[in-house]
Amino acid sequence: MTSPPDEDDASRPRRHETPAERLDRNWASLLQELRVVQTGGQILTGLMLTVPFQEGFEELSSREQYIFVVSLVCAVLSTVTLISPVALHRLLFRRHAIDQLVDRAHVLTLIGIGLLGMALIGVLTVIFDIVFGGWAAIAAGCVALVVFLFMWVAMPLRERRRLSRPD
Repeated sequence: MTSPPDEDDASRPRRHETPAERLDRNWASLLQELRVVQTGGQILTGLMLTVPFQEGFEELSSREQYIFVVSLVCAVLSTVTLISPVALHRLLFRRHAIDQLVDRAHVLTLIGIGLLGMALIGVLTVIFDIVFGGWAAIAAGCVALVVFLFMWVAMPLRERRRLSRPD
C-alpha cells in the first residue's frame, strides 16, 4: 500500500498536530479533491450514458462505437471508484479506522483519476474520428494522453521530488 497523502517529510517543518489530527486533515483534504473530480466524472458519465440512444449513434463506425463503449466503461468505473471512498467511510464509520480509510481512499482516488483520464481520451478520440477522420483521431488521442500524463503524473511527481529534497 502507498503512504497516506500529505505524509510529512523529515526535511520539512512539521505541523503541530497529533496523528489523529493529521489523519482528519488528510481525510478532509481528500474529500475536497473528490468533490471536484466526482462532479466532472459524473457529468461526463451521465452524458455518455445517453449517447447510444441518440439518433445517429448507429451511423458511427464499429471502431468509433468500440472506442466509445470502452470510454464509457472507463467513465463508469471512474465514477464508481471515485464514489467508493464515501461508501468505505460509511461502512468504517465509528470503527476507529481512519488510517485505513485515508490510505484506501487515496489509492481509490488515484485509480479513479486514471480511469477518468482514459475516458476523456477515448471521447476525444471518437469526436476527432467523426469530425476529421482516423489520423486526426490518433493524433488527438496521443496528444491528450501526453498532456494528461504530464499534467496529472509527471508534473505532480516532479513537484513531489522537488519538495522532498533538502534545501
